[in-house]
Amino acid sequence: MRRRAATSSAPGGNDPLSGHPESRLPSADDVGDVVLESREISESADVGHVNLRVTDLGRSLAFYRDVLGLHVTQQDAESVFLAAGEYHHHLALNVWGTAAKVAPPGTAGLHHFALRLPDARALAEVVVRILQARHRLQGATDHGVNIAVYLLDPDGNGVELMADRPQAEWPRRQDGGIAMRVDPLDLTALVADAFKIDSLASDG
Repeated sequence: MRRRAATSSAPGGNDPLSGHPESRLPSADDVGDVVLESREISESADVGHVNLRVTDLGRSLAFYRDVLGLHVTQQDAESVFLAAGEYHHHLALNVWGTAAKVAPPGTAGLHHFALRLPDARALAEVVVRILQARHRLQGATDHGVNIAVYLLDPDGNGVELMADRPQAEWPRRQDGGIAMRVDPLDLTALVADAFKIDSLASDG
């Protein structure tokens, strides 16, 4: 077993990408004789949280808290942790280390991350909050398995707001595999239906 060397200027010497400097890590030799039952990750695994390095902590906090509606679970001078409900955090924002620079278009890295809402009504509520804050929507898509709305955060990171359809309704190929699609989504009609706004009735 080996210990991880500290390489971070983050609080406490902890680098989120390499962990606590006193943590013990096994080597490949340590686990060479282990026989795994499966090469696939647990079917219960999911994305626990996203941690974004931002250029302006206050500005990003205002967007994710006041516009999208996440709430703060922990905060210090250089980081903020936010969540929906009682979870410890779904999203973290940080300004650790040297000042961050916005990546130019086409840079390898995060394309977007998604916040999953429980249903179309909850999605419509966030859309209304975004529009009332005068924040621009990039677009929307019906993927068959879910409906999705796209926007950019203050640093230009892509954010997807989505609501899954029931699994029984997911489009499938003949072999049973998932057949996601890219179809238009009438987001105006979705909001109109959610809030009973007759003036936004669909043209179709």
